[in-house]
Amino acid sequence: MSGLIGKKIGMTSIFTEEGNNLAVTVIETGPCVVTQVKTVENDGYSAYQLGFAEAKEKNTNQSLKGHFKKAGTTPKRKLAEFKTYDKELSLGETVAAADVFIEGDFIDAIGTSKGKGFQGVVKRHGFSGVGGQTHGQHNRQRHPGSVGACSFPARVFPGTRMAGRTGGNRVKVQNLKVVKIMPEKNLLLVSGSVPGHNNSFVLLER
Repeated sequence: MSGLIGKKIGMTSIFTEEGNNLAVTVIETGPCVVTQVKTVENDGYSAYQLGFAEAKEKNTNQSLKGHFKKAGTTPKRKLAEFKTYDKELSLGETVAAADVFIEGDFIDAIGTSKGKGFQGVVKRHGFSGVGGQTHGQHNRQRHPGSVGACSFPARVFPGTRMAGRTGGNRVKVQNLKVVKIMPEKNLLLVSGSVPGHNNSFVLLER
């Protein structure tokens, strides 16, 4: 499993060679720096730790400053691990989008979905509400309706869909096609939507 760390820029649309208008998400992918090479002997497993996006020195603690200094790079805001690559990477090496992905690849995007706050059952679960305003139901349009049983079992079952906090979860969207790579600007255009708000970090796995 190889990949890169990226930053979601936003969505736009491009025209394909067939003349179709295709919705794509623009992601700034790297360049990422190898900040640690983990081995079975030292860490119990093998992986490459990558760093992305510059961080301020004053916002970096001493242990991380030493960690980045050992790799010969400046402090980074986002760190993530990836297990395999087509070639062996060395400490401090820079990895760009063109080194990992090619146009036409299908990749997975992992990010934190947008937080919606506390929401009702209509928005959170797609309920249709109780119904019209006839028969005295003047204030029940977006209510969940009955949630419990009668005298037996006289309780609400765990997992019943109710109102609650929505969004802000780790989401993985699979099989997004790499439509275009712009190596001079470190941009990656993938078909469809990617979880998270604009300028949020996403992990791209191949």
